[in-house]
Amino acid sequence: MTTITTKDGTQIFYKDWGTGQPIVFHHGWPLSADDWDGQMMFFLAHGYRVIAHDRRGHGRSTQTATGNEMDTYAADVAALATHLDLKNAIHIGHSTGGGEVAHYVARAERGRVAKAVLIGAVPPIMVKSEKNPGGLPIEVFDGFRAALAANRAQFYIDVPTGPFYGFNRPGAKISQGVINNWWRQGMIGGAKPQYDCIKAFSETDFTEDLKKIDVPTLVLHGEDDQIVPIADSAPLSAKLLKKSTLKTYPGLPHGMCTTHPEVINPDLLAFVKA
Repeated sequence: MTTITTKDGTQIFYKDWGTGQPIVFHHGWPLSADDWDGQMMFFLAHGYRVIAHDRRGHGRSTQTATGNEMDTYAADVAALATHLDLKNAIHIGHSTGGGEVAHYVARAERGRVAKAVLIGAVPPIMVKSEKNPGGLPIEVFDGFRAALAANRAQFYIDVPTGPFYGFNRPGAKISQGVINNWWRQGMIGGAKPQYDCIKAFSETDFTEDLKKIDVPTLVLHGEDDQIVPIADSAPLSAKLLKKSTLKTYPGLPHGMCTTHPEVINPDLLAFVKA
């Protein structure tokens, strides 16, 4: 396997295919680089260099007991960008990966990043508080932690079978292969880092990151996202970004890159080419 080793000894697995302008994909919780197969194959065919890594604790990377928070996630991305000498790259993040993109791009060295994309992303912040009254109650995320600790294997069937892909909606076209692939990716990773990551994606405040980002940023969100509700995410992020374009999709779910690649991929390509 292709990996880099970070300063704390963690091995980060990555894929690096093709040549041309690099596009770096950042996956959601609790998945892996494999969640981007449909986008990586698409952009590879259009002449781009495509890169995706397994976040620490996820997929084929080290199942870390520590460092499972956004500062370290962003540092791991910076280490990968340095190792691969990425310049003028486009960073695309889904869900938790969108938070990782925001946290990294706000800190990236000049010349490393050309554009960014946030898809169904967790910024500005998910958890409800006095500052974020539209957020989800902490009890929602406590429920995630309890379900993971009690029976991770069953929890990782319930999530993709239900809200992640909108398969719980009337008339939904359910794919057992997609459900199985979600479960496979989740179970490859470590229970401890995935447990810790729930706090990272739900409680990290990305407001200042969004304000600092000065590259063109595309914000995409499904209007029927049951995991990261749109009202408290995409429109707020777009307002905080200096150079944002917001596009929303009626009826589409959180996992719309998988369920509707024929819709999302052309929109990504148009932004990348612009």
